[in-house]
Amino acid sequence: MAVFESVRKALMAGLGVQEKVKELVDDLVKKGELSETQGAKLLKEWTGKVEKSGDDLSKSITELIDKTFEKMNIPSRDEIERLNKKVLSLSARLKKLEEAKHGGEEQ
Repeated sequence: MAVFESVRKALMAGLGVQEKVKELVDDLVKKGELSETQGAKLLKEWTGKVEKSGDDLSKSITELIDKTFEKMNIPSRDEIERLNKKVLSLSARLKKLEEAKHGGEEQ
């Protein structure tokens, strides 16, 4: 859980930074150092970069987790689902064979 907690703290800090940037831009607009259009454009650009960074971070974390599971030899959800389907299929085939065997004995 240490990785999750670290990521959560980083994201929460990011939300705080986002609010501070908005406040800074609002202050600059109030002081007349930026027009409202410039402020809106600046916030839009910054938000876009933050979203891209967040997506990149999410991708990196996913890759790190996948590599960690691979090194630990832990099967993925897809691998488990694939094995489960095979077990269900084999169980159904076994049941049919048992029914055919028992049905043949009764006759």
